[in-house]
Amino acid sequence: MSQRPRVAVLDYGSGNIRSAQRALQRAGADTEVTADFGAALNADGLVVPGVGAFAACMAGILAVRGDQIIDRRLAGSRPVLGICVGMQVLFAAGVEHGVWTDGCGAWPGTVERLDAGVLPHMGWNTVTAPPGSVLFAGIAPDTRFYFVHSYALRSPGADQLAAAGALISWAEHGEPFAAAAEQGALAATQFHPEKSGDAGAALLANWLGTLS
Repeated sequence: MSQRPRVAVLDYGSGNIRSAQRALQRAGADTEVTADFGAALNADGLVVPGVGAFAACMAGILAVRGDQIIDRRLAGSRPVLGICVGMQVLFAAGVEHGVWTDGCGAWPGTVERLDAGVLPHMGWNTVTAPPGSVLFAGIAPDTRFYFVHSYALRSPGADQLAAAGALISWAEHGEPFAAAAEQGALAATQFHPEKSGDAGAALLANWLGTLS
């Protein structure tokens, strides 16, 4: 029997599914891209990728009952990892172009447009991780990860989430924002580990190490 963890990549129409699948396989997982409720619910780990608009991603997630899958997994302390917009939809809401869209609500907070002179924030940036971070264990502080986004969880929402017990890793583009978050079985990155080379592979391997 394989000792590699079984990871489901939630297929709800997001564009970076296959690259996430390949990166997870390289990091040591057996992966399945699926929209099947039972398969996503029962895998050792669930990855929720995401690119594009918050509202479009939420519509896709709701169509496959992804919000229910996430809720049930977290209720049973089953690990979930969100990536990019897959991180953003874990929060209570997102606001894009003045339009408010409810998120999955796994975490409180509203995702908003960054206050920066140049958007999107595209390219490599460093991340400041807090003590005790599992995702960034063994990763040097000056390591760069690949970002492509215009929206994020900003202050004070990110500070309030940290005060509630989440481990928040920070990056800066025009202003500080939550580059990653970890709390219990739920973890997420605003950057793309699957596009971040060896650094992203190390982070994914750290996450895979939490699966049982």
